[in-house]
Amino acid sequence: MRPPDIAEVARHSGVPASTLRYYEEKGVIESIGRRGARRIFGPGIYQQLALVALGQAGGFSLDEIAEMFAPDGRPRIERAKVEARARELERTIRRLQATRKALLHVAACPAPSHMECPSFTRMLKIAAAGRLKSERRSRGR
Repeated sequence: MRPPDIAEVARHSGVPASTLRYYEEKGVIESIGRRGARRIFGPGIYQQLALVALGQAGGFSLDEIAEMFAPDGRPRIERAKVEARARELERTIRRLQATRKALLHVAACPAPSHMECPSFTRMLKIAAAGRLKSERRSRGR
């Protein structure tokens, strides 16, 4: 079986050719040669692209994802980094769940004015203290 070219990889993976070229430029994937003007890829390209998609879903940057591949394209995943990211996602989930709960409360609050609602004023104090912003800043995003 001949190695797939960039058009075949784009068609089968759903990843546009322009993105594949960008991934190659960033060192995330590597073509193994050319067939005419088209790049060709090795047999592991679809697994690599699946790992890239998983890494992106996990919030890893392309530079971080590129580090997760050995020079031969095989996965080289540092478990400690993945565990740290999972903990970070857990903190983000808890913060988003609290935010969702607060927004639902604000939407359905029975108080005549939100300023008369103890829950709402407590939320304002948290926001004024910068606790929500400081969490985002500490992640460097």
